[in-house]
Amino acid sequence: MLDGGGAAGGGQAVRVLPDVAGFERELDYVVPEAMAPALRPGCVVRVPLQARRARAWVLAYPVQPPEGLALRPMAGVLGWGPEPSVLDLARWAAWRWAGRRRSMLATAGSATLVKALPPPRLEWRAGTPRPASHAVQGEGPWPAVVARAPAGTHLLRCGPAEGATGLVEAAARRGPVLVVAPSTGRAEAGAAALGARGLPVALVPGDWPQARAGSAVVIGARAAAWAPCPGMASIVVLDAHDEAHYQEQAPTWDAPTVAARRAADAGVPCFWVSACPTLDLLVAADEVHTGGEVRERSGWAPLDVLDLRLEDPRSGLFPQALVTRLRRGAGRVVCVLNRKGRAQLLDCGACREVARCEQCANAVVLDGELLVCRRCGASRPQVCASCGSTALRVLKVGIGRAREQLQALAGSEVGEVSAGSGPLPAAPVLVGTEAVLHRAGELAHAGGVAAVVFLDFDQELLAPRYRAGEQALALLARASRLLGGRSRGGRIVVQTRLPEHPVILAAASGDPGRLAAFEEPLRRDLRLPPFGSLALLSGPGAAELVERLTQAGAVATEGLAGAGLAVGARRVEVVATAPGTWLVRAPGPAALADALAGAGRPAERVRVEVGPPRL
Repeated sequence: MLDGGGAAGGGQAVRVLPDVAGFERELDYVVPEAMAPALRPGCVVRVPLQARRARAWVLAYPVQPPEGLALRPMAGVLGWGPEPSVLDLARWAAWRWAGRRRSMLATAGSATLVKALPPPRLEWRAGTPRPASHAVQGEGPWPAVVARAPAGTHLLRCGPAEGATGLVEAAARRGPVLVVAPSTGRAEAGAAALGARGLPVALVPGDWPQARAGSAVVIGARAAAWAPCPGMASIVVLDAHDEAHYQEQAPTWDAPTVAARRAADAGVPCFWVSACPTLDLLVAADEVHTGGEVRERSGWAPLDVLDLRLEDPRSGLFPQALVTRLRRGAGRVVCVLNRKGRAQLLDCGACREVARCEQCANAVVLDGELLVCRRCGASRPQVCASCGSTALRVLKVGIGRAREQLQALAGSEVGEVSAGSGPLPAAPVLVGTEAVLHRAGELAHAGGVAAVVFLDFDQELLAPRYRAGEQALALLARASRLLGGRSRGGRIVVQTRLPEHPVILAAASGDPGRLAAFEEPLRRDLRLPPFGSLALLSGPGAAELVERLTQAGAVATEGLAGAGLAVGARRVEVVATAPGTWLVRAPGPAALADALAGAGRPAERVRVEVGPPRL
């Protein structure tokens, strides 16, 4: 596309994509002779656009200017941008996740302008011993697997407590390696460990200029899937199953898929490292490698199952066996309950009605001294809306009430931890949401953990999500890593009424394949990912987009129990799931992407979530 208004120019032209929200046109500009030496695909420039100047990314240079059409001159070269190969990756990702290239390129670039690059750092630090072979002693089979792996996507299934430093080091001996971690903390810890072994490391986003110049290892959290890595010889995605790799803001891309596509474009191997790979990863991988049954099992902590069916029902979530364990005081205990606040569900002791909001009828929760509705924000004192009684009973406790009860039962101090908590309390017993499992560094610094107790694991196993089993197994894997595997003496305690659930059996045996074997036929019959693709549509423009999809031939159904579950159907379907929200089902990612791209953009804003993990 061309920028058609402005003065005539001559010489070579440049094609750019302006960094303007909602703008997707490619524009051509004349390149002033003085700016030509600094231009290259991917760099950031400034261009005149209507009555203002805008940032833009160079998509192609030089391009032949069209004859007979006046082009405006480019305003200036601002600095370095993404690698040229990322430009095509952004175009593909915008199609794959129904997004905009601008969002992808913004993620791939530096947060600040980079006018000059430092020298590349590709050699090991002087004085650091380098093994004669690719294998690294004490690191198990992974260095050898990485050393000989051909191009393609390789899934490496290892125990939760296994480290990946040796694996990344082996990958770095092939050439520059891009490492994607599930969190900033994990990336920082990985950078420190690799740096201690003498590898030059660029930790993005802070070290983006060094990564763009060249480094033996480029590492970062989810956005590192787009980071520059000149001469890239491989990509490693740590904890590829972790939901933190999923970008929740639209466009909702995920790092393992981006990394696999980027590696395929470059003709290099991509390594997905996971203790409990999802069915999506297992189906998408070209090869699956395991480190051996004994080694893998040793990475899983011992699992004690407390069958609540056999306990006194009056004890609720705190049976005598748990209380006895807490009173022993043999090491720090972390209790996990994924319910915030003091009480998540209450009823009236007089009329037995569930405590609900008088405005929207949603269940209210106990927050401090008030009953609060999390849907509409209304609040009231602790009074039954049906009969006026103040005798309310707690049916589902949150971590606030659980802390109070545990402290009374255990006879010792109990600390509370949630996602917004500050420093960890020094209490011997902690109770919190799964956020407490993400504080592994602090817990290790404070002396470690002797046991992790899941107070209500059935809440995870029976969650109304198609990936509930995989997400529950991921929690057990994270707890195993926190405890250090089987050899450290720590234990996981799971309180459940489903002791024979495949998730529990998989964790107890240290074999996550048992869950995959259970899930595969169900997903295949229901055409759920990876045997189908899903997208959620919401927002003011969602209804218009649904109308366009149906006009293009998509089948509309009343709900998930309708024609949308026809086995073997090869069509795109639109299902109304809630007021203002629709679910789009397609046979696969390409069919879904083509359908959404063919429907175009509605006039009003629409949010498209492709493959949401919490559906």
